[in-house]
This record gives sequence, structure tokens and C-alpha cells, in this order.
Amino acid sequence: MRLLLADDHPLLIDGLLAVLREVPHLELLPPVNNGHQVIDFLHKHRVDLLLLDLNMPKIDGLSALKIIRRDFPEVRVIVFTSYDHPAFVKEVQGLGAAGYLLKTSSSIQLKAAVVAVMEGQKWFPNLKTIAPPNEKLLDDFNHKYQLTPREIEIITLIVQGLSTKQISIHLSVSEFTINAHRRNIARKTGIDTPIGLLHFAKEQGLI
Repeated sequence: MRLLLADDHPLLIDGLLAVLREVPHLELLPPVNNGHQVIDFLHKHRVDLLLLDLNMPKIDGLSALKIIRRDFPEVRVIVFTSYDHPAFVKEVQGLGAAGYLLKTSSSIQLKAAVVAVMEGQKWFPNLKTIAPPNEKLLDDFNHKYQLTPREIEIITLIVQGLSTKQISIHLSVSEFTINAHRRNIARKTGIDTPIGLLHFAKEQGLI
């Protein structure tokens, strides 16, 4: 099977390729670094399996996944990300991904996930293992704040110190769109400062 790796971190790519070379019956294609390159590559080459980062320039992973499931339904997609929040797992499941793997996973887990998806299986974490300890608190959080996965992603970028402009570049959307999300976040949470969002994110288990 032919595997395409989509990630924008060269050192991580090198490490992933070294691990994936150990998987039998797997042909590694030249990696790509942003969402536009992913879609362009799929138009030109046969890909059986895609290891897709969520945080990429040009077109983010979630947007790319929607396009892939619509235009290339035969491609099996494993989302490979640092986001360990249940909202993201449910989001990519709903979009038709075949797997969800955290970047903190071991090389053994990476190979196991790839082999499982190659064989037509699904590979998703047990949500209870990545959810906040109190499931009732998680339900209360979702019910109270009604934050979308995109808004949660933007909160995590804000607390990392990124400006509106940097976030817009990172997610390949306009500053107007990011400002609209920030207004929605402030309206839903009652918090409109980065330090306030940092405390909020820690308290709610978002980071």
C-alpha cells in the first residue's frame, strides 16, 4: 500500500519515515507539508493511506479531511495530532477518518495503527483515556460553553502566545474570521484576555 505523510515539521517527518520503513508491504511516498499539497498530490497520484496532521498551513487538516472524504473516499486517513481532546476525536470520526493517533504515541503504536488501517480496521483511542477525569464535568462543560472544535483549537493557539495574525496564517483563514471566532469565544466563556483563557484552558482540561 502507498502511504502519504502530511506534516509541516521536517524533524518529525524524518522520525516518522524511519519508523514507517519497518512496516512490511508499505510504500512511502514523498511527504507533503501543507493542505494544498495534500489535495494536489491526491489529484496526481494513487494514495492508499494518508497520515494527516491537523495543524498545517494553507488548508488545515480538518478542512483537508472534508475534501478528501468527498473527492477521494478510497483513501484511508489516519489523523496524527497533538490534540488529545475528545471533541477532536469525535469530529474526525464524524468526517470519516479511519484512525486518530496522538503524536505522543510510541513507534510501536504508530506501526500498529498503520497496519490496522491497512487491513481495513479502525484505530481510535478510548475517549475515556483522553477525557478529563470526571465525565460529568466534561458533559457540563460541553453543555455550558458549547465551544466548537475550531474554537477550542483557537483557544489553544491563543494560550500559546500566537497573535490573531499568526493564528490566521497558521490556519489559513482571514484575520476577520479569527476575530469572529474570538468574539464567539469571549461571548461563550465570558473571557476576553489571553491570561484569562490560559487559566480557563487549564481548568477545563483543554491543555
